[in-house]
Amino acid sequence: MAARMEPGRVQAAHQSLHHFVAKADWSDEVVLTAVRHRVVPTIERLGAIRAWIVDDTGFPKKGTHSVGVARQYCGQLGKQDNCQVAVSLSMANEHASLPNAYRLYLPEAWAKDTVRRRKAGVPDDITFQTKPRIALEQIRLALQAGVAPATVLADAGYGIDTDFRDGVTALGLSYVVGIQSSTSLWAPGTAPLPPKRWRGIGRPPSLIRRDDKHKPVSAKQMALALPKRSWRRVTWREGTNAGLTSCFAAARVRPAHRLQSHQPETRGMVFDRMPLRRSRADQIRLATLPAEMSLRELVYMAKLRWRIERDYQELKQELGLGHYEGRGRRGFHHHATLAIAAYGFLISERSAIPPSAERQASIFQTPRLSPGYRPRGSPDPP
Repeated sequence: MAARMEPGRVQAAHQSLHHFVAKADWSDEVVLTAVRHRVVPTIERLGAIRAWIVDDTGFPKKGTHSVGVARQYCGQLGKQDNCQVAVSLSMANEHASLPNAYRLYLPEAWAKDTVRRRKAGVPDDITFQTKPRIALEQIRLALQAGVAPATVLADAGYGIDTDFRDGVTALGLSYVVGIQSSTSLWAPGTAPLPPKRWRGIGRPPSLIRRDDKHKPVSAKQMALALPKRSWRRVTWREGTNAGLTSCFAAARVRPAHRLQSHQPETRGMVFDRMPLRRSRADQIRLATLPAEMSLRELVYMAKLRWRIERDYQELKQELGLGHYEGRGRRGFHHHATLAIAAYGFLISERSAIPPSAERQASIFQTPRLSPGYRPRGSPDPP
């Protein structure tokens, strides 16, 4: 980039670009807001925004001084290793998606290490927060910024967090989130015992009760016990060579993670039969979508989370999201913001290419040849 912009002073231009990314005092939030205002209308021309997708992505990193680096799970490697992790919130429909917020996850060991924090430029007001807490804050800020609300989608890393689910509901949003197969649930038609009777002393009891006849079961047990008629074959989208199809079932359930009497029933669990028999917990989802929604639509919403995988694939492989080599927090976020801005530009450019764009016959008219045109290499006229 430096050589193309200023071939006569490449070294100085390279240093200026490096300073712009790593040190310059500009706001990631302002740039991402500008990208959203420019790109989201383009995405909405292809269809309404259907989901806000929460996810995180890891970047393998050696050493201990790069901001946020620690031994933790890295999705890119599929195991625990030294890496940095960032949490993002994307807006998506079936045609495209765009990250709207992006923030580095700071492990607790880093949050308490004042020396490393100072060297990496971590502001004093940045404290330790879990990934679900970071995601919930991103959702809250998006609502405050006036972003049109949509259903929140997340994997089991967020779905198993009770506070995250309750927080999304408190913000007035529905969700479809993954949960573990061992999650305890009250099956359809069952419920815990009411709280003990208040005897007029102390605070009235609020804890609901269990006994041998009133106890929850695991999500996997519930799924495998469903009758055959509950399962339906659903194709949710087209794959590379054929439609993506599996058998699904849904049931109205009540989470049993908290023994509070006010816990309502949830719209449903979405079970994918084949992965269940392979003990894949990430295919069980808890949803708070309207009861009248069809199973096909429910499956579609549950599966729409694949868009975030496409985001990260292109951001990393095509736009260099994981190529930042600095150690500072500001540079880490600036680099990601510029990659997301480039990704937004690509979305806008693709929308101008058929079949995404409106077809205009004049664009495809074959130009007329001049009267004296002769193909190259043809013999001279007699």
